[in-house]
Amino acid sequence: MTLALAACHEDKQTPQPVPEVGVVTLVAQPVTLTTALTGRTAATMSSGVRPRVAGIIRARLFTEGSVVQAGEALYEIDPRPYRAILDQTQAQLESAQATFASAQAKADRYLKLTVTQSVSRQDVDDATAAAQAARASVRQHQAALETAHLNLEFTRVLAPISGRIGRSNVTPGALVTADQSTALATIQQLDPIYVDISQSSFQLLKLRQAVAKGEVLPASSEVRLKLEDGSDYPLTGRIEFSEVAVDENTGTVTLRARFPNPDGLLLPGMFVRIEAPQAVVPAGILAPQQGIVRDARGNATALVVDANDKVAQREVTAAQTIGNTWLITNGLTAGDRLIVEGIGKVQAGTLVKPVPVNL
Repeated sequence: MTLALAACHEDKQTPQPVPEVGVVTLVAQPVTLTTALTGRTAATMSSGVRPRVAGIIRARLFTEGSVVQAGEALYEIDPRPYRAILDQTQAQLESAQATFASAQAKADRYLKLTVTQSVSRQDVDDATAAAQAARASVRQHQAALETAHLNLEFTRVLAPISGRIGRSNVTPGALVTADQSTALATIQQLDPIYVDISQSSFQLLKLRQAVAKGEVLPASSEVRLKLEDGSDYPLTGRIEFSEVAVDENTGTVTLRARFPNPDGLLLPGMFVRIEAPQAVVPAGILAPQQGIVRDARGNATALVVDANDKVAQREVTAAQTIGNTWLITNGLTAGDRLIVEGIGKVQAGTLVKPVPVNL
């Protein structure tokens, strides 16, 4: 009996093993705050192809959907009427030149005869005026000839810009008019391409206030893009400008980013998502998400190991998720040993054996 009591006494005195917990030592580091925004792509340049002269379309000289270069011929309008006008204007110019030559010769002769007073002063003035009128007629016909040349050149409708051309709105045989409102086709420049992004004016105001207070630093203007299917676009873009006014209907500000588009993957009108850096926290604390839990009231809490290897509970402010971490703005500091493994088997005040883990 005595031996049994002694054995029970020895069992009660056996120390419990110290539980091991996995910890991560927190460090302060620059943290870039990003936000996900929606946007739509838009061509950097867009131009409708319109005729400069009226006539019948004789031929379409491009392939729909192809890339065309500025100055490349796209349509041919029947040039015969304009060639006839050119020939007629050329003949009228030659006639005017002949008239001018005759009038100038007469004026020169009359001017010489004034020395011998063989002609009156009035005759000299009339001959000189006739020569000047003939000279003006020559210039007028020269201008008309230049116009006729231009109109003949305009029968070949050229691409105003380089880019990808869409479908043709007319076919050979169609009648077109000068500077008509309906474009024959539309050319869009797609490399680079714009992405117009909408951001809440409230968010933008908060960000600018934080920058003004020195709480955060301005971030770089580089942005990343996700396509409609959720995949990442491989190239980065840059924010080029922000509108100076807020849209009264939506309460948003439009930002414009420019992205390289060498393969033509992005097309105008596509819906995309943008990951835009907003600011940089100079000394941010990033805590692994598994080390932050919520209590019954929904408050974020964390368990840390103090200098005596005892567990202490902290209430923290988790501002936002960044990858698989929380950005902590209050409650944790650099050097804290945050428990990320074994949280369920310890509580505040428990003596533990902290084991560093790599996440």
